[in-house]
Amino acid sequence: MAASRSMRLIETALRCYPERWRIRHGEEATEIARLLMRDGTPAWSIAWSYLRGAASARLRAQSRRRLRAAAGALLAAACSLGVSLALLSPSVPASATSVARHHATGAGEARACGSPRSSTAIPIRAAVKKPADRYAASRHGQHC
Repeated sequence: MAASRSMRLIETALRCYPERWRIRHGEEATEIARLLMRDGTPAWSIAWSYLRGAASARLRAQSRRRLRAAAGALLAAACSLGVSLALLSPSVPASATSVARHHATGAGEARACGSPRSSTAIPIRAAVKKPADRYAASRHGQHC
């Protein structure tokens, strides 16, 4: 009679675990409890240990759900921001417009060659190497 009461206490404690855990580990936990009780461990001690483990498993499961929900919300926000920015941006990529603007103003060539437009002239020295192709050979002697 005391054994059945002890086992009911253990089974009640095991029911506190999440269902997924019980399906995977329930039979093993029940067998371990039987062996421990046979060796003299009080049922209330085993049940208390299982209750603490169940509380920990439930908290971990909840935190994982919350973490997944937060990650999903962040992903949705990032996607909506990306779509909004894509709709608001011009159709030409930023790198293409900055290169076009740079060549249109001639800012790069003027500053590199020390034009009066630049505030400080920076002398540039280039190592002379043999050109790799005919196109490069035709540009070899050109200056700014």
